[in-house]
Amino acid sequence: MKIAHTLEQAFAEQGGFDEAQWSAFLDALERGDIRVVEQQTDGEWQVNAWVKQAILSGFKKGGLSEGHWPAEGFFDRPAFPPRRFSSADGIRMVPGGSSVRRGAYVAPGVVIMPPSYINVGAFVDEGTMVDSHALVGSCARIGKNVHLSAGVQIGGVLEPPQASPVIVEDEAFIGGMCGIFEGIVIRKRAVLAPGVIITKGTKIFDLVNGRAFSGEVPENAVVVSGTRPAHGDYAVRLGISLSVPCIVKYRDEKTGTAVVLESALRG
Repeated sequence: MKIAHTLEQAFAEQGGFDEAQWSAFLDALERGDIRVVEQQTDGEWQVNAWVKQAILSGFKKGGLSEGHWPAEGFFDRPAFPPRRFSSADGIRMVPGGSSVRRGAYVAPGVVIMPPSYINVGAFVDEGTMVDSHALVGSCARIGKNVHLSAGVQIGGVLEPPQASPVIVEDEAFIGGMCGIFEGIVIRKRAVLAPGVIITKGTKIFDLVNGRAFSGEVPENAVVVSGTRPAHGDYAVRLGISLSVPCIVKYRDEKTGTAVVLESALRG
């Protein structure tokens, strides 16, 4: 896109933005014209490192300014004030303490329940539910028709600039109190049961196919928290086990009907 190329070139030449360029940069992020990560034709995700570097430049300017939304007494980096939505945006943001920072893309049809927070550089696609006490961290990418249940924590990744953020692909269902961190990819239609904690380096045990791997949760996988024995004489003597994510099945029609109840909340 022309705006992306123009701003990337300006940032490369200047190492930062002037006030007008900064405003154009935030606007482009909020329209989705500029994105931290983009999916390639092979299904893999590519990081636009310059976008993360530009976001970081806003923090590096430092300073504090007082905010007046929704009330007095808030102080934050002047580069990233809260976003204000209008009815034309087509977003349901329920009153009660939620906030979206400027520079975050939130598509029409998204529902944000209170209190929730969506940070700068994040991308939340259409039809997604961000439930109460959910966090969508800096630069995280959330797909279409995703359900982030109550208490879900999607970690942010700003540094290093080339590091991939957390990516949750279309139609995934993330159960309550799950924690997803450090650049893990949750593929399409995956289901994470409540309380699953997973990072890019976490070993995932696929009980269906008899394998172990890390880096991503496969498409349609249904993941629950399991345990495995800890190593060492001390751990064995005390019977200590470690929590691990386990794929117990792959999503089928029965699984689909179990999670479709959320549709009643989207209307």
